[in-house]
Order: sequence, then structure tokens, then C-alpha cells
Amino acid sequence: MNIILRLTRLYYRASRLPEHLAPLIDLGLKLFLAQVFFKSGLTKIQTWDSTLYLFADVYQVPLLNPEFAAWLATGAELGLPVFLVAGLFGRFAAAGLFILNLVAVISYYSELSEAGLNQHLYWGILLTVLLSISRSAWSVDHWLENRLEKSARS
Repeated sequence: MNIILRLTRLYYRASRLPEHLAPLIDLGLKLFLAQVFFKSGLTKIQTWDSTLYLFADVYQVPLLNPEFAAWLATGAELGLPVFLVAGLFGRFAAAGLFILNLVAVISYYSELSEAGLNQHLYWGILLTVLLSISRSAWSVDHWLENRLEKSARS
């Protein structure tokens, strides 16, 4: 019985080791998603006339003027990834990219291949993970939150 108890304790101690990798995994997810959206934003500004054409004639963004939608999407794709990687307002950035991703699927659904739809689904799932459980110790948000708590106690 003593050996079973020791093995059980060892198992539970060892099972906590991957938790130490959480900040690294969190950063990896952020870097992966940030490069996807940032590259898309760079493509939009490099071929602005094509971007305006796509938003006017191909994408069917609901409720928004096509030129405004193009500016909004491009700004989000270039700005939100920076916030996401820095971990500054990281959940806001993840939520913004999630909404952008969702609007892209809705706007372009009829033209998306199965692989394209799966890619957007994959990004949406990863953004949901960051939105719901990401509290990385390697972020500006973590540092700011600690500073605010310390100043509140003083």
C-alpha cells in the first residue's frame, strides 16, 4: 500500500510539470496567430487597390461601407497582433481578431473552400483558447495587473 501511495504522489507531482510550459505555449500560440493576421494586413496595404476591389465586389461585409470595412480590417490585422504578442490588452486583441475572423468567414463563406473554412475554424479555436484561458506571466498585462494590485495595497 505504501508503494501505491508513493507512486500516486509521484504521478501527481509529475503531472504538474507541463504547467510550467504554459507561458511558452501561450507565447507560441500568440506568435503563430499574430503572424497569420499581420501578414494578411501587410498584403492588404501592399495591394490597396486590390483590397478596395475585394471589399467592394467580392467580400460581402454586412452593415459596413466597403471602403470603411477595408480600412477597419487592415487596421485590425496590423494593430491587434502587436497587442496580442505583447500581452497588452491581450484578451481585447484576441476578441478583436476572433470577431475579424468570424466576419471574414461570414463575408466570404460562399467562396471559401473546405480547407479555407477549416483554417478559419482552426484560428477561431486558437483565439478562443487565448481569449478564455490565457493569463501568461510573460505579458505586459500580467506586469500591469501586479503593479496595480501593489499600488492598491499601499
